[in-house]
Amino acid sequence: MGLFDRVSRVVRSNLNAAVSAAEDPEKILEQTIIDMQEDLVQMRQAVASAIASQKRVQQQHDRAQSESNTWQQRAQLAIQKGDESLAREALVRRKTQVETATALKSQLDQQSTQVDQLKRSLIGLESKISEAKTKKDMLKARASAAKANEQLHSTMGRMGTSSAMGAFERMEEKILQMEAQSQAAYELGGADLESQFAALESGSDVDDELAAMKAQISGTPEPTGQLPAAEASGEAAPQDAAVDAELEALKTQLDQL
Repeated sequence: MGLFDRVSRVVRSNLNAAVSAAEDPEKILEQTIIDMQEDLVQMRQAVASAIASQKRVQQQHDRAQSESNTWQQRAQLAIQKGDESLAREALVRRKTQVETATALKSQLDQQSTQVDQLKRSLIGLESKISEAKTKKDMLKARASAAKANEQLHSTMGRMGTSSAMGAFERMEEKILQMEAQSQAAYELGGADLESQFAALESGSDVDDELAAMKAQISGTPEPTGQLPAAEASGEAAPQDAAVDAELEALKTQLDQL
């Protein structure tokens, strides 16, 4: 039996935990206010019914009291007229009305106490409902803020490992790679341009070297920008013609390399 009780408590605990987790504070608060307002309606109906009953008893008491006074006066009238038997009968009727009025007065006092209690309870319930409405709005605002905060933290947590952030990281890596490739292409283009200028400069060195060889073969110093007298006059010496032929042969060999 002890084991069964423990298992039952565990099951009830799990069920209560599941229900508590599934509860929406805002919906619970709204439903609580609705229930309280329904209780208020029933309480008002009860108070109204009690007041109506109190008024009926009051009317019955007043009528019994009035009848008692009427039979009292009739008894006095019968005695004055010398009709003792009729006076006795009037007093009997008066006694009945007095007893009725006394009973009704006791009931009326009880009902008055009950009505007063119901009125105080009604005022207290109205005050609690008003307070509950104010507190409900505050709690709903706090619940909404808590939900928004939780959603924000949850979103921020997912952003650290989500596919969207992963896509951003991949695109960033790809853009860096594209920039590196663009820089490499630029550097390669610059290097090709540098190689072309280097080739031009090396070609100029070859021309200078050819001019030097020509000068050595001809036995004349390198030209200094002034033409010899024979060249200035437009006449070519036979020795210069042989040098020119050898120079052309060297150029041909260089072109074939």
